[in-house]
Amino acid sequence: MTLKSLFPTLLCLFALAACRREDAPDPPQAVAVRADGGIALRLMSYNIRYENESDGGAKSWRARQPGAVAMIRREAPDVIGVQEALHGPAADLWASLPDYSFFGVGRDDGLRAGEYSGIFYSKSRLQPDPADRGTFWLSDTPAVPGSHTWGNEIPRVVTWIRLTDLASKRGFYVFDTHFDHQSQPSRERAALLLASRIDARTRPDEPVVLLGDFNSLASNPAILYLTGKSVEIAGSSHTWPHGLTDVWQTLNPGVRNRRTAHFWQNFGPGDFKIDYILTSPGARLEGAEIVTSDNPPVSDHYPVTAEIVFAAK
Repeated sequence: MTLKSLFPTLLCLFALAACRREDAPDPPQAVAVRADGGIALRLMSYNIRYENESDGGAKSWRARQPGAVAMIRREAPDVIGVQEALHGPAADLWASLPDYSFFGVGRDDGLRAGEYSGIFYSKSRLQPDPADRGTFWLSDTPAVPGSHTWGNEIPRVVTWIRLTDLASKRGFYVFDTHFDHQSQPSRERAALLLASRIDARTRPDEPVVLLGDFNSLASNPAILYLTGKSVEIAGSSHTWPHGLTDVWQTLNPGVRNRRTAHFWQNFGPGDFKIDYILTSPGARLEGAEIVTSDNPPVSDHYPVTAEIVFAAK
C-alpha cells in the first residue's frame, strides 16, 4: 500500500484522535474545600455585540476581541452569560480563555446558526452536569429550534446548565437569556415561560442564577414578574412566588445613573440598564458593578458583575 493510498486513513485517525482529546475530561485539579459549605460565585452578564459587517474600525469584532478577552481575564468571573455571540466570536472567546468551558447553541437552528445565549464557566472551580442542561426557545413551541410566536421577529432562547461547585460540593443552576428588543408581549410571555422552567428544574432545592440582556428597565412588567412582583400580563394578574433577587438593584438602590446599553458612547447619565444578574432569594450579596473601565468600549453594552454566596442550609 502506497503512502498516497494511506492518506485518507491517516487523516481519519488524526481526526478521531483530535476528537478524543477534545472530549476527554481535564485532569483533576486541586480545589480548596470551603469549610462553611457556601457556594461563592463571581458572575458576569455580558452582551458582546454581534459580529456585524457594518461595524468598522474599533467597533469591529476583530478589533474588540483582544479587549473583551483582557476585560474578562481582569474581572475573572466564575460564570459568564454572554448574549449576541455568533459562532465565530463564541469560538474566539473560548479559544482565548482556556480556563473556561462553554455551553450553548445557535438560536436559529439549535446548532451553530444565529446568536448564542451561551454560558462560560471556570473549569477549575465548576463541574457540569451533562444530563441537566439544554436550550429552549421563547415561543409556544419551546422545543422547536428557531421558533418565535409572540410578536418577536427573530428567535429568542434560554440556555441553562447545572454546575457543581467543587469547593463546596454543592450544585446550582445557571440560566442565560436575551429577551426581544421590540415586542413587549414577547418579553412578558418570555418571563412567564422562563419562570415556569426554573420552577421545573430537576433539583428544585438547588439555587439559581439568572443572567441576561432583558431589553427591559427595572420597571418593566417582565422584570417585575421575575423579581416576584404582581403584574398584569395578557389581561391577567400574575405573581411568581419564587421571584429572584436583582443583585445590582439591591446593592445600589439610590444610584440613578445605571446605563448598561450605551450604543458605543462612554458611560453617561441615565437609567438604560437592561442587563441583569438575578439570584435565588437568600443569597449573601457581596458586590455588584457595571464595568465601565474600557475605553474605547469593547461592546455597545457594559458588562454587569456580581459577587454572591449561597450559604449552606
